Amino acid sequence: MALLEVNQLTKQFGKHSKALSDVNFSVQEGEFVTIIGPSGAGKSTLLRCINRMIDATGGEIRFQDKSVLNLKKKELKQVRTKIGMIFQHYNLVNRLSVIENTLHGKLGTKSTMAGVLGLYSQEEKQQAVRILNVLGLKEMIYKRADQLSGGQKQRVGIARALIQNPRMLLCDEPIASLDPNSAKVIMDHLKKISTTMGITVIVNLHQVDVAIKYSDRIIGINSGQVVYNGPAENMTPEDIQRIYGSEADELIFDIGGIHAG
Repeated sequence: MALLEVNQLTKQFGKHSKALSDVNFSVQEGEFVTIIGPSGAGKSTLLRCINRMIDATGGEIRFQDKSVLNLKKKELKQVRTKIGMIFQHYNLVNRLSVIENTLHGKLGTKSTMAGVLGLYSQEEKQQAVRILNVLGLKEMIYKRADQLSGGQKQRVGIARALIQNPRMLLCDEPIASLDPNSAKVIMDHLKKISTTMGITVIVNLHQVDVAIKYSDRIIGINSGQVVYNGPAENMTPEDIQRIYGSEADELIFDIGGIHAG
């Protein structure tokens, strides 16, 4: 059984703007899937529908065989603890330290009062330190978030998601604001999380070459519709043309070289 199933998903904003139209795909446990497409194609909307940060207009989303769109508030909170979210602009609290931001990933399992007071167990703090070590942030644990580089901030975002013990990570353009070296570090960590921890990773990307290099499978979206769904190594220039339309010519890279590498 798939970990995630998306069936005939539709999202409409207002009367005339359809962000997603009849989207269908499934994702297996431990799979690394990248969603690509031009700006405005519906990639971020799709990710936000999966964990109900926004509500879909129609269709079905099943996660661990639960119908996400029908969950009540309490059940939805429980499901969200199993779905970590990583954002393009990090969403950290600047005045808090790296470890405090990481521990915020536990808020979904706490009472409101415990969350407000920052009441975390010794075990939770030790888990945060272990995760930060793995992500190469050992020296940064007590630094304020606003003292970090973009790449370091994104690694804290990953740590915050991992401390939830998720089954799946949703990563919304996680490298869009980063330089190439920092972007590589983030993608390497996400790939390692998928392969060594068995966590399913779904990433929105604009960089086709990066998607091909790291993904088990690529889903291409154009104008809110899935126009490609297949193994990364099978992607052709014609597929890229279909996904990106007039933008495809600007994506200058040697697709054969990438496959070979």
